[in-house]
Amino acid sequence: MLDRRRKGLIVIALLVAALAARHPTADFRLVTHDIGDPQPHRVQAAVDLGLVGVSFLYTWSQRLG
Repeated sequence: MLDRRRKGLIVIALLVAALAARHPTADFRLVTHDIGDPQPHRVQAAVDLGLVGVSFLYTWSQRLG
């Protein structure tokens, strides 16, 4: 009985440690705006699936003339 309880506590401790650890996140950035543009257009999105996260950023400048 004690052996099953000890194994259960070890499994719970491992699950808590896995949940506390930071999960990997991919970060994609496409920065194509003109460096002199004070307010570039921007699209940003993020998806977090619990185990893996993905972040996306795209910027661009509107050309006049």
